[in-house]
This record gives sequence, C-alpha cells and structure tokens, in this order.
Amino acid sequence: MQGAGRDGQGLPVLAAGAAGALWRWRVELALLALPAIAWRLLARPLGELAAGAVVAWAVAGVLASPGASGALSRWLRARHVRRRFRRAWIDAGLAPLLLGRLRTVPAGESAPVRVSSGCSVAELEARREQLAASIGLRELRVERDPADASRGTVTLVRRDPLAAGTVAWPCAGAERLSLWEPVPVGVDELGEAVSLGLVERNVLLGGEPGAGKSVALSLLVATAALDASARLWLLDGKLVELSAWAPCARRLAGPDVDDAIDLLRSLRSEMEARYRELLARGARKITPGDGLALHLLACDELAFYLTAEDRKKQREFAELLRDLVARGRAAGVIVCAATQKPAADVVPSALRDLFGFRLALRCNTPQSSDTILGQGWASAGYSAACIAPGQRGVGYLLAEDGLPVRMRGFHLRDEQIAALAGRASALRADAWLATENGDDREKR
Repeated sequence: MQGAGRDGQGLPVLAAGAAGALWRWRVELALLALPAIAWRLLARPLGELAAGAVVAWAVAGVLASPGASGALSRWLRARHVRRRFRRAWIDAGLAPLLLGRLRTVPAGESAPVRVSSGCSVAELEARREQLAASIGLRELRVERDPADASRGTVTLVRRDPLAAGTVAWPCAGAERLSLWEPVPVGVDELGEAVSLGLVERNVLLGGEPGAGKSVALSLLVATAALDASARLWLLDGKLVELSAWAPCARRLAGPDVDDAIDLLRSLRSEMEARYRELLARGARKITPGDGLALHLLACDELAFYLTAEDRKKQREFAELLRDLVARGRAAGVIVCAATQKPAADVVPSALRDLFGFRLALRCNTPQSSDTILGQGWASAGYSAACIAPGQRGVGYLLAEDGLPVRMRGFHLRDEQIAALAGRASALRADAWLATENGDDREKR
C-alpha cells in the first residue's frame, strides 16, 4: 500500500516533468514534425513519392539559403543557450529568472535578465563562476541595472575578442580635432567604441613596461595637438616618448626634476589667472563658446618624478600635481599621467583618487592593478594582472560612475605619430599666423 501511495505521488511529478521537457523542446519538435505534416497533407493530391520530393526540395531550399539557414541556426542556438542557462540556475539553487532576447556579441552572447521576487541581481553575480562552469563558458559577467535592482545584463563570454591583433585609431588621418569632443581610445568586448570626454576630467594610466601606456597617452596628446586652440604641456621622464609633440607644446620638461617643477608652477599660474578671468566674467567654469583655451598636461613616467632622490623636490612635485588635478577641472586644465610602477608607495591614494578616469593595463600583481583602479576591484574580478603578457594595449578602463570596462586601446605606429605631429605643427603655425595677421590689421 505504501509503495502504491509512493507510485501514486510520483506519477504526477513524472508527468509534470515530462510535460515541462516537451514544452521546452516544443519549437524543435514542431520543426521536426512540420515536414511530416506537410508530406501527409500533400500525399493525397500528389501521391506519396511526389509529396516526398516537394517536401525534400523545400527543406533543401531553406537549408541552402544562407539567410534562412543562418537565422534558423541562430534561433535554435539561442533556445539551446536558454535551456542550458535555465538548467544551470536551477542547479545553483537560484529562484526563477526571466532571460530576455539573446544577441550575439564578439565575446559570445548577451541578454537582459530579470530576477523574480525574493532574489537579486547581486545573488546572480555571486554565483557567476558556478553558472559559467555549468553552462561551459569562459566567463559569465553580470551587470546590474543602476535604476532597478531586479534587472541586469548577463554576458556569456565564450571567447576573448580582444586577443587578436591591433586596432588602428580611427582619427589617425584627421586634419584637425577638438579636445572638447570625446576622444576614441579603444573598443570593448562587445565591439563598441570606447571614448573619453576629457573636459573636466583627468586620466591616470598604469601598467608594466611594454603594456601600451605610451601609445594610449599618445592618443590623448594627439587630440590636443590637433586642436589649435588647446595648450599642450609635456612632462617626459625619458625625453623620447613625447618628443615628437615638442613643436606643438607650450613647454616640454624631461628628466630634470627642477624643470618639471618649474613647468608645473607655470601651469598653476595659468590656472590661477584663468580663475581670475572667470571671476571677472561671473562664470564658474569654462565653456566651449567663451574663447578660453583648454590646457592638457601629459606626464609620462610619473613614477620617475614621484620617486626623485631629493625628498623636498619629490614632495613639491607631488603637491603641485595634486593641486592641478584637484583644482584645474573648472579652469580647463586636464591632467593625463602614465606610470610604469603602479605601486601604492609611488602613486599615493590621495592623488590617485582625484583622477576621474583610470586605465589599468597589464600589471604584475592584483595589488598593482588596484593601485590604479582602486582598492577592491581585483577581488571583484577586475584585475589587470589577469591580462595575458602578449596582449599589449588591453586593460580595464574605470570611469567615475561605473564599472571597469575591459577594452583594447587603439594603436598608433611611430610613423603615424610623426605624421600627426607634423600636421598638428602646421595647423598651429597657420593658426598663429592668422592671429598675428589679424592683430596687425587691427593695429593698422
């Protein structure tokens, strides 16, 4: 009797499970049944042989068509992924989820997700390693919707789209650029362009030697150089990385720390004069139409200056730079600094945390990555130490109000930098001559 009772309770459960499995495979079963149904309907008027030929011809036509077969393949694959994802979250003990429409991205697939009542996107993120292993993924990434804790986006990472080759900078052939406009700096794992709006922002770049910092810095310097209205200030600890841009710069200081400090003092004087100008105009910050120039300070080998032998000069340099980063934003002063040694004792957190944008390229340790991005990002899965040594230009970009974005920076060859610097010098010379001629006409 007890066995019969157990059998009686198990049959409905078994039936429900079978019905659920059939429902999840309903589309595939319908596709298999459709040719048989068509053959059955055509067999009466055409005969079995002719009906079979017609159905076979129709199926072959669909499979031979690249558009139709591709769409069918993507549809069936999406359904397969959904079943794998559903099985994985059930195995992980998560509450039911609603997975939105899958779209193919360079890294794999991406889809919006909505969790049910009693669950959160944070719980889904906490189980991402378990889910990735169950589905058979390289990685599962979960991003919460800032406006709704029940919604987010999942990315099923199957491959590394940033592993292959370099990507040319789309502005390499530009005749002129504007520092007021966002600067394209790379592409993310979804194949979308990543740009930086530098106005009222500062950028800190870090990574081991050969990671691609100088090229990334050159993109920002090139944009400022091709903006004839912008003022360019250069600090180069090696005196060779930024030397191509010297004809475009207001000043260039090399490995002499005294020269570097004098340059920072001059720029600070410009900043203070700018604030007096804004006060006279009754404005709080500069705007594109007010005729006031943007100033971009590019510093390569920041660690060289912050570890100078003379401690007094070291502190003065750090204080001057911190002042420019802290107060320069509204005055149109933009600081972009790169360092080869992103250690906590080299880049103090009081200075690092003032930079709105931080790009961590390949680092030796998670601690070095956190020195650039901020404490805790490596343990959250955003560690530049996990970037392969050969992936030059790949890194994590952190904006002020978001999560680090893994991206590959655009590449500039040496001959392209020379060509850009030549065009920028000619552009600035033409702008200077036009200004001088205009002044002469006014005097006459």
